[in-house]
Amino acid sequence: MFITKKHMSRRTALRGLGVTMALPFLDAMVPALAATRKTAANPRTRFAALEMVHGSAGSTGDGTRLNYWSPAKVGRDFDFTQILRSLEPFRDYVTIVSHTDIAPATAMTPAEAGADHTRSSAAWLTCAHAKMTEGADILNGTSMDQLYAQLMGQDTPLPSIQMCIEDVGSLTGACGYGYSCVYANTVSWSSPTTPLPMERDPRVVFERLFGDGATPEERRRRRATNASILDGILEKVDRLEKDLGPSDRARLSDYLEDVREIERRIELVESQNEAADAPRLPSTPIGVPENWIDHVRLMFDLQVLAFQTETTRVSAFKMGRDVSTRVFPDSGVKTPFHPLSHHMDKPEQLAEFAKLNEYHVRHVTYFLDKLRNTPDGDGNLLDHSMVLYGSPMGDGSVHNHLRVPLFLAGHANGELEGNRHVMCEDGTPMANVLLTMLHKLGVDVDRFGDSTGVVTI
Repeated sequence: MFITKKHMSRRTALRGLGVTMALPFLDAMVPALAATRKTAANPRTRFAALEMVHGSAGSTGDGTRLNYWSPAKVGRDFDFTQILRSLEPFRDYVTIVSHTDIAPATAMTPAEAGADHTRSSAAWLTCAHAKMTEGADILNGTSMDQLYAQLMGQDTPLPSIQMCIEDVGSLTGACGYGYSCVYANTVSWSSPTTPLPMERDPRVVFERLFGDGATPEERRRRRATNASILDGILEKVDRLEKDLGPSDRARLSDYLEDVREIERRIELVESQNEAADAPRLPSTPIGVPENWIDHVRLMFDLQVLAFQTETTRVSAFKMGRDVSTRVFPDSGVKTPFHPLSHHMDKPEQLAEFAKLNEYHVRHVTYFLDKLRNTPDGDGNLLDHSMVLYGSPMGDGSVHNHLRVPLFLAGHANGELEGNRHVMCEDGTPMANVLLTMLHKLGVDVDRFGDSTGVVTI
């Protein structure tokens, strides 16, 4: 190999009965004596969009003055705020962008009033104003994740993946105030008329990533015998390992154990749900955990596996659903999510809402930590990723879309430095940030949504 520069393809996969398992980056994928920047060790940037609904306590007038979300200091070496304090260990990867608006999410006519929740998710990654309709003639905009997927996702097994936590229902039907439910049920649009469904069941995402072509009956039989998808490729793993060096063998072993551990956790959830005495809604997949944290972490782990193997470079994840009345008991907050967002600017309730916002952000650090601790080429996955976290609402109490909460994480292959707080002028469209992100991802567009320019991030 040293003389001929022969090497393993980055697209090498292990195939078995109904299984196609992509591999993580290995040293054997780099030709000897080749420049790193011209090899698989110089990966494309992965992009993950994480949406949380109902805005932030820091987007209110009092919340802004109390610096619940946005740091007081602009630039570098700022103090992390109450809501964002769990990001401190990732300071060098974090870019906070304050005071941007999503004007297209607001009502444009009196008839559209009252549908702010329905339009929010539709506008978050499109910065477009959703057409008011309850029929099939939906019209929105192409989302930024899909612009990137259309450019950089055509040489990966999956151009993108879309996931959610709560039941978003179907992409049809009316959700009140004259709007189709489709607008509230996804953040990803491959075209202005093509919404992409979000998947809630970790088992379905797992099988999409690993190409499990088994029938539902075969999957049930495998679960009953505690068999793994790895069982069908063990012989090929043994054969591959003979041609790998010690470090690659260790990395492959860690990867396969991660896959098996996620599979075990999914199996445990399924067995617990099947044995549970409490009745479940017929529409609830058997693999969906009851606990929000368990569900979120499974979905984060699946995204890490997808990015690690470049099965896809693009993911979108709805971590909540508008008007959700979910209670998060582990947060110490007993009030349901949506009612708490209507805090009426009462100091005690606003402080409780900030506490819940902090709880949601805290669990994003699980994802960031997994990315940072996953080797990838000449760095780690967080070095080579751009993660967007935010909400399309600002002050949920009055349903506005001003000063929406937003931060970025990751170095995006050197395009983002981190350790920076950027304060935009009031009235700056969030589309300016998304346009800037698209440029840093290599997407050459002049405008996006209602953008008026770019932002220095």
